[in-house]
Amino acid sequence: MNKKIISTDKAPAAIGPYSQAVMVDNVVYISGQIPLDPNTKAIISDDFVEQAHQVFSNLIAVAEASGGSLSDAVKLTVYVSDITDFPQLNEVMMKYLSEPYPARATVQVAALPLGAKVEIDAVLYLA
Repeated sequence: MNKKIISTDKAPAAIGPYSQAVMVDNVVYISGQIPLDPNTKAIISDDFVEQAHQVFSNLIAVAEASGGSLSDAVKLTVYVSDITDFPQLNEVMMKYLSEPYPARATVQVAALPLGAKVEIDAVLYLA
């Protein structure tokens, strides 16, 4: 097994005892990204759509640091604090992903770190 820790200053640093991503052989496991600005370390807005865009920016930065891109995503797990934001989530996702889409699960949770409205983690396969 070939294991490598992925880290970039273009995405927020981990806010706990975990890595931004871990690559094992050709699979990259990206930790959940919340809408933190990598420079200010603060939630960028209270608006769900703006938060979702920032989450995707953070995912892209970590994916690129691994040598991949979001087009390499095979699985996303999305956590939202309000499931009624689901249609807006789909609209934002379509700006960053194209067919064939990765597998995805979306769940409503009671709360997310730092009061975020959305968090997404990803699994990439780098061929």
